[in-house]
Amino acid sequence: MATQRISKGKWAFWLLMASVAAIVFALILRPEPVWVDLAPVERGPMEVTILEEGKTRVKDRYLISSPVAGYIHRVQLDVGDAVIPGELLTFVDPTPASILDARTRAEAEARAAAAQAALQSIQQKVQAAEADAEFAQNEYQRLLALEESRFVSTEQLQQAKSTAARAQAILRSARFDEEVAAHELAAAQTRLQISTASSNGQKPAERVAVRSPVNGAVLALVRQSEGVIQAGEPILEVGDPGALEVVVEVLSFDAVKLEPGLGVRLSGWGGPVLEATVRRIEPIGFEDVSALGVEEQRVQVIADMVSPREQWRQLGDGYRVDADFILWQSEDTLQVPTSAIFEYNGASAVFMVESETARHQTVTTGPSNGLMTQVTQGLQEGVRVVRHPGRGLEDGDQVRVR
Repeated sequence: MATQRISKGKWAFWLLMASVAAIVFALILRPEPVWVDLAPVERGPMEVTILEEGKTRVKDRYLISSPVAGYIHRVQLDVGDAVIPGELLTFVDPTPASILDARTRAEAEARAAAAQAALQSIQQKVQAAEADAEFAQNEYQRLLALEESRFVSTEQLQQAKSTAARAQAILRSARFDEEVAAHELAAAQTRLQISTASSNGQKPAERVAVRSPVNGAVLALVRQSEGVIQAGEPILEVGDPGALEVVVEVLSFDAVKLEPGLGVRLSGWGGPVLEATVRRIEPIGFEDVSALGVEEQRVQVIADMVSPREQWRQLGDGYRVDADFILWQSEDTLQVPTSAIFEYNGASAVFMVESETARHQTVTTGPSNGLMTQVTQGLQEGVRVVRHPGRGLEDGDQVRVR
């Protein structure tokens, strides 16, 4: 009996040892869990933008030059000084005018007639611009009155507001052109008058006044000191700082994604975030060298201010801004980190983690901003996915979070 008990005890011992050995071998041969980084699938606002650096520019710039050859008096204005139409800028003492021969006089009379015709043409454009501006303002006021009754969408109201602002800017530009054409006509007539006085033995004007053609400010002083000056030589540059536009140089690859009317967000200039809209994408590109020495093809994009003048009153000509072109945006969309998405059999896929196990999941994606990507099918909010999945990770692998 004692021998039988010893024999059974040995069998039980060896059976226990064999079980322990099997468990140890199973643990040794079991694959090690893959270390991964996880990120949740979540809902929230998302937008796709193109960020580039731009600068402000006065829309209508006028380079004022000397109407006659002679001796210019010192310009007493400084850059930034305000000017009004007809304001005296400086004097030019003309050199004695020679009597015009028949051909030169005929040319001068033709130039005066051309200036007169140009003025009349611009006056017609001003009337057309006034009609367009009045119609755009009336349309905006009509839609604004319908806003409370919900018969008009916010997008239509914003578009009407933007159209009214552009129409006002076009009207201001047309009026500036009218003022410039009037002064060009006066300059052409002055030459004839002085020459006529010389031919009749009368004393010509002792000095010619150079006046501002527009309402604005001095943007640059080309010639400030007194001295001899030739006809047509530039003196100073004026413009209206209240009519600013933004010039942004974008890569040609990105320029094809833009279109007139696209929203632009301006920041990084030291004030509040401003709104603007794309007015024109220039059809001609140019070559530029980046800070890293890479040759790039770029295109100039022009945007108009939409935000009220009070918000960007401190902006001036040539100021730097950061321009965000808003290609797509949503206030609430399901999104996942772009680093979690990979290509699998021609489709987009991710690895979901359920009970510490990686599961392959095919997804349908939407727009992406580089960091986050919209998911339209295949995932639900709160699901955890693997970021930067390695090549060795497969469906069903055990994972461990770093």
